Amino acid sequence: MSASAPITQDVHTIPRKLPEGPVNLVGLTRDAMRTALIGAGTPEKQAKMRVGQIWQWIYQWGVRDFDAMTNLAKTYRADLKEKFVIEVPEVVTRQVSDDGTRKYLVRIAGGHEVEVVYIPEEGRGTLCISSQVGCTLTCSFCHTGTQKLVRNLTAGEIIGQVLVARDDLGEWPEPGAPKDETRLLSNIVLMGMGEPLYNFENVRDAMKIAMDDQGIQLSRRRITLSTSGVVPEIERTAEEIGCQLAVSFHATTDEVRDRLVPINKRWNIETLLAALRAYPRGRNSERITFEYVMLNGVNDSDEDARRLIRLIDGIPAKINLIPFNEWPGAPYKRSSNNRIRAFADIIYKAGYASPIRTPRGEDIMAACGQLKSATERARKSRRQIEADAGLAGE
Repeated sequence: MSASAPITQDVHTIPRKLPEGPVNLVGLTRDAMRTALIGAGTPEKQAKMRVGQIWQWIYQWGVRDFDAMTNLAKTYRADLKEKFVIEVPEVVTRQVSDDGTRKYLVRIAGGHEVEVVYIPEEGRGTLCISSQVGCTLTCSFCHTGTQKLVRNLTAGEIIGQVLVARDDLGEWPEPGAPKDETRLLSNIVLMGMGEPLYNFENVRDAMKIAMDDQGIQLSRRRITLSTSGVVPEIERTAEEIGCQLAVSFHATTDEVRDRLVPINKRWNIETLLAALRAYPRGRNSERITFEYVMLNGVNDSDEDARRLIRLIDGIPAKINLIPFNEWPGAPYKRSSNNRIRAFADIIYKAGYASPIRTPRGEDIMAACGQLKSATERARKSRRQIEADAGLAGE
């Protein structure tokens, strides 16, 4: 396969055709919005200006009502209301952890549900968003891997998660108010449900919207895309998105990684590392993050740490050590704190940053996929209770 050939899956992005009725403006690129407006009757000479106005209302001010777009003529607003909508995913469940982590289960077209997690930290706030409903990669330590892939998210459903979080955080500024540089949502990580590089175009378009300087205005350095290792799309990520890159690495031998991250059977460690060494943005100022979940007795030995150092030699990198967030029925256990610290110390002494991620939101099942599964179990239980009650009443 050519390195430039797009990687696709046998999965569709809904809607598969233009919907009947009003078109959702959320998720359209500037060019696509311009085309849509012209198609709906906006004079071509005015289209660029109208895109700029509507874009700011949606992405800078968080407005969802055309009537609130006061710099547009009333007749034009009425026309927009007939032909377009401004819709974001529906929040089904919202949970707030004792540590301030917020987890949302949101519903998208077709009644499907995905998870979004907001993690507040001192001076910053990170939003972890999803790119697919379920996942096809079946990583054995990941709860989402137990949920079959349903479909890709559209660009609107991806950027819509950001809009939903900003709604909940109350972070939309008032038009005309003094600019506030404080950002509650300052970073985005594509580390939620799904493999982003198997939904490249929609992820790209959504992140371009997030980075647009007339809207949400996030720097590309504040967006991190995490991949399990879809090698042919890695260079494309640098060229077409330009964001930071993280790799779900998790093992130092092909034997172990084949088991933990099955995509390794297609693109093994050697192939993946070659792509990372050639990554156009792989330099000291923009290090590649290696994510490494710590699994007791599986990948956490001193020899694993030393082998990891040898493997990444020559790649500007940092290693995020992630204590395993255990879930019901998980086939692994979290490494002990002492084991994790010993592993981190070996890496640190070799000259690499090796932060240990503090587990967050464990009381609200913030690990990816857990809330969705728990919600589905609860629904099944409720249905069973209702069914039993119905039988009892006969």
